[in-house]
Amino acid sequence: MYTKEINDRSPLRVFEKSIHGGLGKGNLGVVMSRPGVGKTAFLIGIALDDLMRGRKVLHVSFQDSLDHVRTFYDEIFVELRKSTDMADARETHLRVERSRIIHTYRGIEFSTEKLDHDTRFYKEHLDFQPEVVIVDGFDLGQADETKLAALKDYARTHNVELWLSAITHREDPLAEPRGVPSRVARFDAWLSVMVRLEPTEKDVCLRLLKDHENPDVKDLHLHLDPRSLLLLLEN
Repeated sequence: MYTKEINDRSPLRVFEKSIHGGLGKGNLGVVMSRPGVGKTAFLIGIALDDLMRGRKVLHVSFQDSLDHVRTFYDEIFVELRKSTDMADARETHLRVERSRIIHTYRGIEFSTEKLDHDTRFYKEHLDFQPEVVIVDGFDLGQADETKLAALKDYARTHNVELWLSAITHREDPLAEPRGVPSRVARFDAWLSVMVRLEPTEKDVCLRLLKDHENPDVKDLHLHLDPRSLLLLLEN
């Protein structure tokens, strides 16, 4: 059961309160941070939020094995269960498993054409039509406009929301006026939502750097539980 507390504490509700609401099908979003801050955990949190609301998710990993990704999902799910009043946790977990496919390209040269082929295979042979695609470990720093354009076309063709991760570094030059690292800002035309995770002494701060064309997002920042990546409760 998708409880009201999980819904209220999901940082995704911030996106949905914007004038455009959510990421939206056919669009690309990116979560960026320095190494080890929690990009993968945040992306899995996005996936679980959608899975527990009955949406199907395709999770693509470039760095980790299938078993490693599945274990990470289980760990984040346990943290959600501990930090919220989740009823019917076992049934919810089974529903999550049935509505998710994990595909790893670890050690395999990736192309959008391969992703398109695999997605069509899942549709035709497994009757699995994803609504959200998580792409974790994509090297945005080494990508070019052609690759981003291809991912954008993929998202439109399959009518999915597609989330990417991007590694940034403390010394990265920033593009004004939003403070987006230049290695990400150069793809502004293809990215509808940009999120940055910043570690603090007690939590993880989420900054929304771009939410479609909403001009007010630069002032939005949220504090997340470093274990569950849910919004921290106010004391």
